[in-house]
Amino acid sequence: MRIYRHYKTLPEEARGAAIAVGNFDGVHLGHQAVIGEAGRIAEGAGIPWAVLTFEPHPRRVFQPDQPPFRLTPFRAKARALEAMGVDTMIVQRFNREFSQRPAEDFVAEVLVDGFGARHVVAGYDFVFGHNRGGNCEMLLGMGQKLGFGFTAVSAVESEGGEIYSSTGIRACLAEGNVRGAAAILGRPFAIEGRVATGDQRGRTIGFPTLNLHLGSVVRPKRGVYAVRVGLADGECKNPELVWRDGVANVGKRPTFGGEDVILEAHLMDFDDDLYGQLIVVNLIEHIRAEKKFDGLDALRAQIAADTEEARTILAAEPA
Repeated sequence: MRIYRHYKTLPEEARGAAIAVGNFDGVHLGHQAVIGEAGRIAEGAGIPWAVLTFEPHPRRVFQPDQPPFRLTPFRAKARALEAMGVDTMIVQRFNREFSQRPAEDFVAEVLVDGFGARHVVAGYDFVFGHNRGGNCEMLLGMGQKLGFGFTAVSAVESEGGEIYSSTGIRACLAEGNVRGAAAILGRPFAIEGRVATGDQRGRTIGFPTLNLHLGSVVRPKRGVYAVRVGLADGECKNPELVWRDGVANVGKRPTFGGEDVILEAHLMDFDDDLYGQLIVVNLIEHIRAEKKFDGLDALRAQIAADTEEARTILAAEPA
C-alpha cells in the first residue's frame, strides 16, 4: 500500500480511484463495509482502490483538551487498511484552515481536481465541510454534475441489532469488555508502540515486562489482561508478526506510586531484550482490576497467578 500526504501532490497513477472517505478511527466492521465497497467497485472497474482519511483526527483539532480517545492512531490505521488490501492511503492534514473549506469546494477541488475520483464511497451518516454542510445527498448530486459515481453504505449491525460504531468500542473498553470491542472491530483491540525503558522492577521479581506509553490511544479499563504480543522488525512493517502469549497490566502501578497510565506486558517463556522495538499488543480478555499490594512478595504471587490464568485463557483462544 502506498501512502500519500496531500491531494495536491498525488501522482497520476494514484488518480482516478474508487475512494472511501472518512475518519475510519478503529477501522471496525462498519468502516470495513464502506472501504470494502470501494474495493469491489475498484476491482470491477479496473481502477485503483483508495482510502482518504484525515490526520490529526478532527476531534483533536476542535477539542484539544479532551482525554485520549483514538482507537487506531496513524500507524495502526495504516496497518489495518493494508491488511484489507487497499492500494492507496491518502492522509489529508486536518487543521482549522482546512475545516473552513466549504463542502462544495471540498468536492470540486479535493475529490475531483485533486484525486480525479471516479467513484466516491462513504457511510450513510458522513458529513463534511465547513459547519458540516456537506452530506451524502450533496455527494450524489455533485457526482452527477461533475462526473463521478457515489455510493452511500448503510449502517452495519450485529446479530443483536446494535450498530457497529467507534463509540461502542470505546464503551466496551471502558468496561474492560475487550471481547465486546473485538466483536465490533472484527479483530482484537490492539495497542502498539515502541518498547520504553522502565524501572526494571519486573526483572528483579522474575517477571520482566515490556513497557509501552499509550500516547493518544484511548485508555481501556485499568487492570490485568491476557494478551498476545506481536513482534516484528524495527519499524513494524513485517505483516507476518511473530505472536507470543503474555499477561499485561494497564494502569498506574499503585504498589510503586506510579502516576501515568502505561501498559506493562510480560511475555511467557521469553526473555529477549526488545528495548526500542515496535510491538503490537492484542488485548484478549480482562482478568482483574488493578490493585495495590502490600509488598513485593504479594505482588510476585499475584503476577504468577495472573500468568497462569492468562495461559489458560490463551490456550483456548485460536492462534
